[in-house]
This record gives sequence, C-alpha cells and structure tokens, in this order.
Amino acid sequence: MALWSLKHHTMKYKKLLGSGLTLAALLCGTLQASAQDYKQLHEKAIVVDTHNDVLISVLEGLRLEDDLRGKTHSDLTRFKEGGVDVQVFSVWSDETYGKGKGFKFANLQIDSLEAIVKRNPDKMMLARTPADIEQAVAQNKMATMIGVEGGHMMESNLKYLEALHKRGTIYMTLTWNNSTPWATSALDETSGKLPKNRKPGLTRFGKQVVRKMNELGMLVDLSHVGERTFWDAMATTTKPVLVSHSCVHHFNPHSRNLKDDQIKAIAKNGGVIHLNFFSGFLDPEYDNRMKAFRERHKAEVDSLRKAGKNSIEIYDWAQANFPEEAAQLRPPLSLLMDHLDHIVKLVGVDHVGLGSDFDGITSTPQQLDSVADMPIITRELLARGYSEEDIKKILGENFLRVLRANVAS
Repeated sequence: MALWSLKHHTMKYKKLLGSGLTLAALLCGTLQASAQDYKQLHEKAIVVDTHNDVLISVLEGLRLEDDLRGKTHSDLTRFKEGGVDVQVFSVWSDETYGKGKGFKFANLQIDSLEAIVKRNPDKMMLARTPADIEQAVAQNKMATMIGVEGGHMMESNLKYLEALHKRGTIYMTLTWNNSTPWATSALDETSGKLPKNRKPGLTRFGKQVVRKMNELGMLVDLSHVGERTFWDAMATTTKPVLVSHSCVHHFNPHSRNLKDDQIKAIAKNGGVIHLNFFSGFLDPEYDNRMKAFRERHKAEVDSLRKAGKNSIEIYDWAQANFPEEAAQLRPPLSLLMDHLDHIVKLVGVDHVGLGSDFDGITSTPQQLDSVADMPIITRELLARGYSEEDIKKILGENFLRVLRANVAS
C-alpha cells in the first residue's frame, strides 16, 4: 500500500467530519484499515527467511508437524501463521564435527529435512531455484531450501562441496564461529585465537572454494566470516554474495556485525544482507542485562539446565515467573528496524532482507516471539513509511534477485 499524503488525509477528514462522524470514529477506522492493510500486504508478498536452525531440534526428536510452542520458535503451523513462503533451513554443526564427521552430519540433516517434506507434501516443497519457489507459492506450499552453515562441513574437499550442492544446498557460510583450514572466522580473527603462523583470510584453496561455488551456482554466504576473509571473498567472487544472518556494526560493535564499508562493498557487488533477530547482535547492552539476570537467579537457572531444559524453555520459565524482568531483557522491536533503516540509508533498499536465526538464538526483540510473528515486520515497515514496492523487496524480492544471479548460467 502506498502511503497517502498528509494533504489527502486532511481533506478526507474534513469532508467526513462534516457528515457528522466523530474524529475518534475516524481514527479507529483508520487504525483498523491499517492493520488489515499490513496483513494483506504481507500475504501478497513473497516472504523469505534465509536462516532457521530448527533442524537441530528435529534431530533431537521433535517433529515440525507438532505444536512446539514453548520448545522452539518454529513449527509448520506457525510458519503458516507467519506467512513464510520461503524458508532456508540451516544445516549446522560446531567445530567438533571435523574431518570424517562434518560431511556425514550435514547429509544426516538433509535426510531429516527431506523426510519432513515427504511427510507433509501438502505444506512443503523442496526448492533450489526461483522457478521452484514460484511453483511452491502457486501451490500454497512453503518453499523449503537448504543452507550449510560452516565450511568445515565440506571437509576441505571440493567433491563434498559438489555433493552438497547436488543435494540442493543453495548457500554455504565459508565459516561458522570456528575457522577452517582455508578461511578464518570473525570470532577467531578478533579473539586472538589464531596461531601466530596463521595468516587471516582466505588461503589459495579458500579462493578456489569461492570460485567453485560461483561455478556451481551456490551462494557465497559471508555471515560469521572474519573481516579479512570477507575482503578476500569479495575480491574473488564473480557473483552477488549473500549475508544470511548478520546485523550492523554501527549500532553494536560485535565481531559478527558488518561495518559500513563492508555494507557498501556488498551493495556494490549486488548482494543482500539479511538481518539476524538475535538480541545480542542487535543491542550492545543485552549481554550485561542477561548476566545480571543469571546472577540474580543463579540457583534456579542452574537447576533448569541440569534438568535438561533448553534456552527457550528457560526463557519461558523466566517469563512465567519474572515477567517484568524477562520483558526488560529483550531489546525493543524498533532496534531491529533501526538496523534495517541504517542499511537502507547507506546503500538503498535493494540490499537488505530477513534472516531471523530462529531456533539458533536464545533471545529475540520484543514482539518477535516466533516465526508466527513475521507479519509484525511488515507492519513496522509500513509505519516507517516504506512503500509497498520496497517492502516486497525487503521481504523477499531482494533474495530472489540474488538467487537468480547465482543460479543463471
């Protein structure tokens, strides 16, 4: 919905007030219309989330078909409620899945995702191309895509990279928090953990990996990578890059967040930055608030952890028992929108999207409790004056453009 001018509103109100309607009634009707407009726009747009980690919970025995409220951020019912048309599911492991383990574990997760789709053919469809996405949307199914989070899962073997692509992987993050033998991570580059003889950035083989991904049509994902790796990758790639789940350094100088010169480089390359919803990446004060909360309730939190409760369940406990404290831990939704606005003001609306990191994070901004709340983003974009055309770009069209640029021969 394009926003009307103030002049148009004023003339409309004067005319209707003259007919006997009260200002309160007019404002009430306007608010109701606005609520309906954002829901209609969200439904009309192709909504893409480039990063969700719920597959790890699936491997632990949960089923996406079940009601998982209080256990996860995601399940099939809430994906539908949130209007998510395209979900990239993260295939992830930590650094303990190294040589001889990473590739096998990646395939196990892909097997699990394929099994979910097979059990729910009326709700999901595996997708790897823009044409697949169009088909899924036309059939009212969620386009289900695969992203590998962590280059260590290809075990420094280009044949494994090819195999992951053949199974439908659309992107790979060059690193997770851990470095690979051929690329250094943001955590390692900033923590001093790199060996003295290890040069930060991409090795010759690392640049070969990037070129191979370009050749295959697999998006190069630069979330988690170190700054030196970032610049080496940007100098190597011949196609637009993806940043699947990162935030802005300007608001929070976290090692995982992008500096303004990096944002400008991504825009020049034609790539897209998808914003992470994690409170700790959005808000520089979040860690201090969490530390203070844990200290105040150390005995209870330790007991819940010993009982096997996960982070989401512990937060639900905190919300139930200390609702005011729990609410104050999370940053306002407006801060996420500030990160988005910063990118738009710096490089334009064509280079930003959404990469929630749901089920891979422990805290989200207020109002964004699960995938069911994605329409709230559309509401806030309208409130900030974004046009319908620009909102559609942010929600999904920017990602589709980059996907087309990579998969095209």
